[in-house]
Amino acid sequence: MATVFLTGFPGFLGSALVATLLARYETPVTVTCLIQAKFRPLAQARVAALAADNPDWPARVRLVEGDITRPDLGLGDVRADLQAETIEVFHLAAVYDLGVARELAMRVNVDGTRHVLDFATGCLNLRRFQYVSTCYVSGRYPGIFTERDLSRSQAFNNYYEESKYLAELAVQQEMERGLPTTIYRPSIVTGDSRTGETQKFDGPLTYIRWILRQPGPVAILPVVGRPERMAVNVVPRDFVIGAIGYLSGRDVSLDKVYQLCDPSPPTVTETINAIEAATGKRIVRLPLPKTVAKGALKYVPGLEQLMGIDPESIEYFVLPTIYTCDNTIDDLEGTGLLCPQFTDYLEPIIGFMRANPDISSRAMV
Repeated sequence: MATVFLTGFPGFLGSALVATLLARYETPVTVTCLIQAKFRPLAQARVAALAADNPDWPARVRLVEGDITRPDLGLGDVRADLQAETIEVFHLAAVYDLGVARELAMRVNVDGTRHVLDFATGCLNLRRFQYVSTCYVSGRYPGIFTERDLSRSQAFNNYYEESKYLAELAVQQEMERGLPTTIYRPSIVTGDSRTGETQKFDGPLTYIRWILRQPGPVAILPVVGRPERMAVNVVPRDFVIGAIGYLSGRDVSLDKVYQLCDPSPPTVTETINAIEAATGKRIVRLPLPKTVAKGALKYVPGLEQLMGIDPESIEYFVLPTIYTCDNTIDDLEGTGLLCPQFTDYLEPIIGFMRANPDISSRAMV
C-alpha cells in the first residue's frame, strides 16, 4: 500500500498538513506519521479530530513511534517495509526555538535531517522529498536574499539559524545528486489568518501578549533600532500550508526553493500602530539600544519570565535581510493563494490570544 511519510506531527504545521495530504490523495494512499512516544496522546487526538472534515480520514493515518535523531529513525524492523511503501516524504520535524542549545540543535535539526534523507534515498518508489526549511538560513545577511541563495558567508544570530542552514545544505547536496526535492522556507509563522488559532505564542505574539497583560489603557513596549525602516516578516499558517499543499503536488516545483514570506512586509512602526488599533491600547514606545534590551531580558532576574519575551527574538526587529519570493509568486499565480500582511489579520490573532491566555511559548522537543 502506498503511503506518504511525514515527520513533525502533531506539531503546528504538520497537524494542518496531514489533512491537506489526505484530501489530495485518494484512498488507498495513507499518511504515515513518525511521532515521539511522549506525543502519542496528542497525536491520537489530532487524528481523531480529522473526522470532523471527513469520517474516513482517521483510518488512513498511521502513527509510528520513532526518533529522527537515531540513524534508523528508531523504526527498527518496520523501516524496510515503510521504505518500500513510501512514495513521498515530508520532513518538518525540527527544534523551532531561537534559544536552543547548539548540541540539541545539531542533533535534531542537522543529524535528524540527514537521517530522514538516508531514509528517503532508500525509498525506491519515491516521487519527491519535501523539506521545510526557513527563511532564516540567511542569518544576518545584509541585503537581498533570494530563493537561489544559501551560502553567502553569512553570520548567524543563534544556533537555530545555523542548524537549519546546515540541514538545508545537506538537502541541497542530495538534490544535486539526483534526489527529487522541493524546499520551502517560511518566514516567521504565526496563527491562522482567519481564526487566529495557533499552537504556541512565540515570535511577535510574545510582544502582543506582553501588551495585553498590562492593566489599563496604556502599555509600554521597548523598541530597538529604527522601527520606521525595519520590517519583521510574518506569515500565517494557512498561507504556508496552502502553498506547500499546492506546490508539493505540482511538477513545476521539482528541485525548486520557495521562500514563503510576505513580499512587502509592514515596518515595525506600522505593525505597532496596527496592534494599537486592534488592542485598543495606547502603546508607549520605549526606545532602547538592542544590546540593552537584549541584555536586560537575559540578565535581569525575572524579567524574561515577567515579560514572556525571548531575548533572541529582538534580533528580528533589526534584521538587515530582505527576502524575495519570485518562485512562490510565479508558481502560485492564479491559485488565489496570497500572503496577507500581518497587520491585516491582527484582530483574529488577538481575539484568539485573549480567549486562550494560557497557551505556552515552549517548543515541542
